[in-house]
Amino acid sequence: MFSGAPPTHLMWSSMFRPDKPKVEKPVQWRRILALFRPYWKQETLVLVTIVVTALLGLVPPLLTMKLIDIAIPKHDMNMVALLVGFMVASALITALIGVWQGYLNAYVSEAILRDLRTDLFSHMHRLPLSFFTGTKTGEIMNRVSNDVDNVDDVISGTMFSIATNIFTLITTAITIFILDWRLALMAIMVLPMMCYPLFPAGRKMYEIRKATRKQRDEIGSMNQETLSISGMTLVKSFVREKHEQARFYKLSTELMSSEVKLAMTARWFVAVITAMVVIGPAAVWLAGGWLATTNSITIGTIVTFVALLGRLYTPASTLAGIQVQIIAALAVFERIFDYLDMQEEGDPKKEVAELATVRGEVWFNDVSFAYSEDRPVLYSINVLIEAGQLAAFVGPSGAGKSTLMQLLTRFYEPQEGKITIDGVNISELKLASLRSHIGVVTQETYLFHDTIASNLRYGKLDATDDDVERAARAANIHEFISSLPEGYQTITGERGHKLSGGERQRLAIARVLLKDPRILILDEATSSLDSVNEALIQSALVPLMKGRTSLVIAHRLSTILAADVIFVVEHGRVIESGKHAALLAKRGLYANLYKEQFREQTLNRQIHSPE
Repeated sequence: MFSGAPPTHLMWSSMFRPDKPKVEKPVQWRRILALFRPYWKQETLVLVTIVVTALLGLVPPLLTMKLIDIAIPKHDMNMVALLVGFMVASALITALIGVWQGYLNAYVSEAILRDLRTDLFSHMHRLPLSFFTGTKTGEIMNRVSNDVDNVDDVISGTMFSIATNIFTLITTAITIFILDWRLALMAIMVLPMMCYPLFPAGRKMYEIRKATRKQRDEIGSMNQETLSISGMTLVKSFVREKHEQARFYKLSTELMSSEVKLAMTARWFVAVITAMVVIGPAAVWLAGGWLATTNSITIGTIVTFVALLGRLYTPASTLAGIQVQIIAALAVFERIFDYLDMQEEGDPKKEVAELATVRGEVWFNDVSFAYSEDRPVLYSINVLIEAGQLAAFVGPSGAGKSTLMQLLTRFYEPQEGKITIDGVNISELKLASLRSHIGVVTQETYLFHDTIASNLRYGKLDATDDDVERAARAANIHEFISSLPEGYQTITGERGHKLSGGERQRLAIARVLLKDPRILILDEATSSLDSVNEALIQSALVPLMKGRTSLVIAHRLSTILAADVIFVVEHGRVIESGKHAALLAKRGLYANLYKEQFREQTLNRQIHSPE
């Protein structure tokens, strides 16, 4: 061990470098298109339906030309009826194909969204704990849920809409050139004017969309913090309702302003496109009228031509609008990919070993750790806990006791030294294998908003009812559960707040009993409980610790008097170790802590004793 400031040989600076400026990343088109790859069969069928419907869409305008130029002038009702029949048939076939295409579109798009949500959700579970301690919960929820929902429109309709409109545009362009190349050139000249505002509008919407996503993160975080049980209790306790309302109104106003800018940018773009859609046919009518007066073109051709312009300009304007939507949606895709690209915890290349059986020997070998370069926590910790021992860690708050336990579970990685279990470096173990042999009971017990039985089975998903009841009995909680009207099917409430602290702790112990780990960590599991609940918990801990290696962080020293070894931690160093009696005889920090607690307990008894 060493004293004073951390030694210079600790490479804090190599572990904690300042963040580099963020480099603008290229659009990840390949990555977006890769989302569609698993469903290529359905997409091929969609393309077939698109080609067929695009060709069928040409039938009514061309039949109209025949009606005006041939059938009606000849007063041939048989031909009129036949042409109209073909129109109706083409419309019905197009409608039926459209229904099938709609099903395929919906199936592919929803499957892609499901895959994206699942990938993002699964990846989040593989991120290190440091990410969650440094990121607002509301921001995480916003990205996992809202961001995926915001790319729904792009994935669900945009990609297939692009193909539909391209085929429609191509087939229509070919047809109008066949009808009359002069009018076709005039109609095509309008298209560049429709595309001109595309790029500035798209870039503007991209920037605004990025800003709105950040603002939604802030609102989501505020909702998560203030509308949770703990947050609401704090707000009400300090009478800060109006203060929080004002904060929320300010954030909402900023979001409103950004959304108005986004809407107006899109509106101006749509206004230009709409004007071009009217100007194009007007120019064709003017030119077509002049050609008709010189007998260079038939009336039917003009009418058909104008009818086909809708199939030319509508796809063109739609494609332009889609491009703007995609550019704006890239801001959301970028946020999703940013999360998917985050480094997962562990190193699969190094983690090759598994623990089949565990004796339970734990060794902290010259371990040093810091949460950040300016916040060192542990210095050269050397601690050996033999298999089956009950080892207690005591010391002032902030000494580094809980950090030691988080290093053992590899929630964090030490900057120096190593930790071994039965002689195997835990950094070489697969995380699932390591954590499957470790059970943790903390002061802050977390329960899901679910039944008591489901919360207990989290320790062993395939546990039978008998297994659950045995664990509950061993944890001194079965009688309480049985007294409830719905027994084990009772809903615990958000974070288990329908239960008392002692009841939650005993459920946590029963849950770990079901897991049956070889190594047990108890992080101040009884520090916030009254004497009655503490006695119940201590009784429940006896079967839990039996035959296991137990590492106990204790605030109340009276709970660890029978420990095989006690380690006294102060300022990130182990300054004393030994059994209770030996540590008292040393008259060091442990003896001082014990005497202080004994004095407080005596004073409390005197205050509460009857006169």
